[in-house]
Amino acid sequence: MLFPGQEIDGERSPKTVIGIDAIREATRRVSLNPYEGSFNVVIIDGAEAMSEDASNAFLKTLEEPPPHSLFILLTANEDAVLPTVGSRCQSMGLAPLSKDAMVEILINERQTTPDQAEQLFRLSRGCLGWAINALDDDQVLEQRQADLEKMQETLSAGLETRFTYANEIATLFGNDRDAAKALLALWLRWWRDLLLIKEGADEFLHNSDYAEFLRSQASTLSTAEIVLFINRVMQTLSNLDSNVSPRLAMEVLMLNRPIEAGQV
Repeated sequence: MLFPGQEIDGERSPKTVIGIDAIREATRRVSLNPYEGSFNVVIIDGAEAMSEDASNAFLKTLEEPPPHSLFILLTANEDAVLPTVGSRCQSMGLAPLSKDAMVEILINERQTTPDQAEQLFRLSRGCLGWAINALDDDQVLEQRQADLEKMQETLSAGLETRFTYANEIATLFGNDRDAAKALLALWLRWWRDLLLIKEGADEFLHNSDYAEFLRSQASTLSTAEIVLFINRVMQTLSNLDSNVSPRLAMEVLMLNRPIEAGQV
C-alpha cells in the first residue's frame, strides 16, 4: 500500500497476506488531511491477498470513504477478491499498449532505435513502465540475461547442480515471493518461445534477441516434451500458490526437466 512518498506494510509475509492491521493503518492515515496535493491515494497492490478479516474491515471505508481520498485496488485475478469488496469498487481493465503505440512513444520520447523499441515491446509485453525502467536501469536487462543463462546452465547440468538451484529459488521464494514467481514466469516465456518455433511462429517470439539459440535448442526437443515442461512449470507455480513446500516443488520440477538430444 502506497502513500505519496511513503510506504506502509512494507514487506509482506512469505505467504503474501495483507492483514487487518495494514488495512486499519491505511484507513487511519487516509482520514488525515493530504500532505501533498488534493487527495490521499492508497494503492493496494495484490488486492486478492487481503485476508478475509482485512477485507471485511475495509468495507465501511470503501462504502463511505473519507473526503479527498482515493483507493486503487490492483489485482490480476478479480475473482479472488472478496465479492463484498469488489461490489464497492469500479472495475477498470488495464490493457497493455499496442506495439505501434509503444514503439512510437519509445522512439519519439526516449530516442530509442526502432529495433530497440520493438524488442522492449516484446520483453515488456506492452507495459510501458517496464520498458522505461529497463532503459533507465541497465540491471533490468542484465538480470534477465543472467537468469536465462542460469536456467540453461542448470537444466543441462547434473542432479546436484539442479537441486542446488532448486534450493536457491526456494530460498528466494521465502524472501521475495513475487521475485521467485517472476523468475518462473521468465522460464515459461522461454519455453513458450520454443513451442512457437516448433509451430513455425517465430514472428511472435518474446525473446527474439535469442532467436538463433532458441532455434538450436528447439531442434533437440520434441513438441510433446516442450508442452509437458510448460505444464510442469505452470503446475509448480500453482503448487507454490497453494503453499506446497517451495523446495519440494522446485526439486520435483528439476527432476522432470526435459532431456535434450546429447544430454544424459
